[in-house]
Amino acid sequence: MPSTVPAIVFIGGGPRAAGILERLAANRPALFDGPLRIHVVEPHEPGSGRIWRHDQNPGLLLNSTAADVTMFTDGSVACDGPAVDGPGLATWAAGVLDGSIRDVPRLEPHLLAQLHALTPASFPSRQLQSKYLEWFFRRAVAALGPGASVTVHRDTATAVERSGTSGSGTSAEGPDGGRHRVRLASGAALDADVVVYALGHTDSRPDTESERMAAFAAHHGGFHAPPSYTTDVDYSAIAPGQDVIVAGMGLAFVDLLVLLFEGRGGRFEEGPDGGLEYLPSGAEPRLWAGSRRGVPYHSKISSTLRGYAAGTPRYFTAAAMESLLAQHDELDFRTQLWPLIAKDAGYAFYRELFTGYPERVLGTWADFAARFDAVDWYSSGRDELVAAAVPDPAFRLDLEALDQPLSGCAFSSHAAVQKSVAAYVEHDLALRTDPDHSETLALFTALLKVYMELGRLVPQERLNSRSQRAVHGWWHGFFSFVDSGPPPHRLRELLALHRAGLVQFLGPGMWVRADETTGSFVAGSFQSPVVVDAAAYIEARLPAPSVERSANPALAELHASGRGTEQRLLTSDGAHSTGKLLVSGEHEVLSPLGAPQAGLFAVGPWTSGWGAGAFARPNTNAAPFRENDALARRILGGLSATLRVPAALTRKA
Repeated sequence: MPSTVPAIVFIGGGPRAAGILERLAANRPALFDGPLRIHVVEPHEPGSGRIWRHDQNPGLLLNSTAADVTMFTDGSVACDGPAVDGPGLATWAAGVLDGSIRDVPRLEPHLLAQLHALTPASFPSRQLQSKYLEWFFRRAVAALGPGASVTVHRDTATAVERSGTSGSGTSAEGPDGGRHRVRLASGAALDADVVVYALGHTDSRPDTESERMAAFAAHHGGFHAPPSYTTDVDYSAIAPGQDVIVAGMGLAFVDLLVLLFEGRGGRFEEGPDGGLEYLPSGAEPRLWAGSRRGVPYHSKISSTLRGYAAGTPRYFTAAAMESLLAQHDELDFRTQLWPLIAKDAGYAFYRELFTGYPERVLGTWADFAARFDAVDWYSSGRDELVAAAVPDPAFRLDLEALDQPLSGCAFSSHAAVQKSVAAYVEHDLALRTDPDHSETLALFTALLKVYMELGRLVPQERLNSRSQRAVHGWWHGFFSFVDSGPPPHRLRELLALHRAGLVQFLGPGMWVRADETTGSFVAGSFQSPVVVDAAAYIEARLPAPSVERSANPALAELHASGRGTEQRLLTSDGAHSTGKLLVSGEHEVLSPLGAPQAGLFAVGPWTSGWGAGAFARPNTNAAPFRENDALARRILGGLSATLRVPAALTRKA
């Protein structure tokens, strides 16, 4: 290839990078069908990357079913580039088995067994997902066609410098001017016209409080695990029978249960009464678990809709957002957007109740819907309408109670906490797995649709600072709590571990402190008298985003160089940093003054964008696929418009 061929460097080669590569391939013929050099810098296997790599405990699962995972930008995606249909995870697995998908390396026996047992409703292992993602990466590379080369560097990027010259030493400039040199840990360097930071979930250096806890544990011979990706932590120092305080009851907590119980040789068996029993190996510790809510994430749902599906959002719509944007310079999430989101959730919930379970309501859906349209979600009119139409309060939607299920509860004893949390989990499982409670599925689907639409309909820069904090904080947390929980059987296992005495609940409003007098960690709840001390403390959650404290050398260097910065928001109570890398609506890296950095782009959960994931459900107009397409087109269009490349190089190879 000529030395003047434009170059793109991806820092990170996980599923998000693979998705952008696929969009580059799909859009290249129309936008830049000349020679192109692409480098992917990824220390793990490209496609799966660090989070989805094969090298992790085989018991760790996706929290999505096989039918709900695809990497393909199908015809539902509202984007300017061409759709490319392809198999989601479930169809891919069937194709591997029947031989219609051939370009897959030989699978280990346990993965072949998983393929044979897999159904669309199965929750696949992350190891199996890694094989799908790696296959997709290879397919995306092949789709780029002749004239494009992709080189994978199993290395780590450490810095990106402005070089000012092309790889051949000429003054050819990239989009908006300038070239970059990407430094690697091995000592090598890559010249690029465009650099895309696509790092997925990254670690951060511990904050002040976690550092203090780590120092305390080291000084007193204890154990402390700061927020981190669960499978990367070495828990071997935790002894059998040891008490361990665990803060956090989300997905990281569920992974922790797998590693410390089944991962240490225990197993679950169905009891004669249909209940699940845990048979310990004797190597297990005893966990004391709590969190802000004091309960685990809601499980995924196995029921199906019985009534009429609600369709697209009815209130949180493009027309409604255009009207608000025309009337207001800035929008407020809590007062202007959330009431519409809540009303859409309520509409879907009650539509399923009326059309699927008419015996639980009074009147007709048509009459209820007409009156529901006319009232605000937060109004006495809505309260009166629901109270008159839904006699049993158990079938009325209370989003605040859903968000904070134990709010206001004052527990008198340790036993009261255990009884209440266990009963909550059992009731939640019934709502999410019983076919007679499909209104929970309607609610789940309504929230998912709005979550995917929010970034498309509302420009982030038009939200006031308080609202941007709310979106990145409360809204994302609430959505994750309700819609992004574990497979149902994981909560059955949690209850079995609780009955076996190996998991105890601390309750909501959890606090933890280091007691210098005893040399132990002490934990409790603001809503109960339960207090426990232990030598081991695990913060079971992913690190909060922090570019300034990033453990990734490329991100840390981007911040230290002054070319990138954390997003900072000014609110009535002062300035706040979200910890996320500030990017434009087109994923350009922005300086502290808000100036786009030529040729530098960034995507992922650690950026100030809306935070779409790397893969999604098929046929849902998924946000990550829209973003991937827009970014790929921006890169190709920029190369075509501003690179001074001879015409002979831009004709079809």
